[in-house]
Amino acid sequence: MKPYTLEPNRNGEGLHIGIVCGRFNEEIGYAELNACLDELGELGVDESQIMVVTVPGALEMGLALQQMALSYEFDALIALGAVIRGETYHFEVVSNESAAAITRVGLDMNIPIANGILTCETDEQAQERAETKGRDCAVCAVEMANLVEALIPESDDDEEYDDDDDYEDEDEE
Repeated sequence: MKPYTLEPNRNGEGLHIGIVCGRFNEEIGYAELNACLDELGELGVDESQIMVVTVPGALEMGLALQQMALSYEFDALIALGAVIRGETYHFEVVSNESAAAITRVGLDMNIPIANGILTCETDEQAQERAETKGRDCAVCAVEMANLVEALIPESDDDEEYDDDDDYEDEDEE
C-alpha cells in the first residue's frame, strides 16, 4: 500500500514567526535564541518577519504566547528558556505548568508552538543542549507551520452561484 504522504516542508520563506524567550537563566535562553535565529535564517525566514519578546520566566510563557496567537499575525510560535532543578519542588511545578500552558495555547488557538524550554538537572546540561534545542525549535516551527497550511481544506470559492436559485426573496413569501 502506498498512501499519500506529505513530505516535511522546511522552507521558511513567507512565514511569520513569533518567539518568546525567558530571562530566567538568561545566558541559556539567549544561547537558544541566537541558535534559533541563525537556523530560521538558514531556513529562509526573513528577519523582518520574526518578532522576539522576552518574559521573566517559564511560567509567563503561556500568556505571552496566547497574546501573540490572538494577534493572528504568526504562522508559528517558539518558546525558549530553561528551568534548572533546585532543591525544592518548584522545579516540577514550573516545568509541568509551563509545558501544559504552551500545549493548551497551541491547541486552543490552532497554532504550532515549538517548546524549547529546557528542563535540566544542572546549568552545564542546559548549556550543552541550548544551541541544539534552539535550532531544533526553528526547524519544528517552520515544518509545522507549513504542515498546518498544507492541511487546510481547499475552499469551493471557485464555484459559481446562481443567486436566483440559492436564495429566496423575502418578498415572495
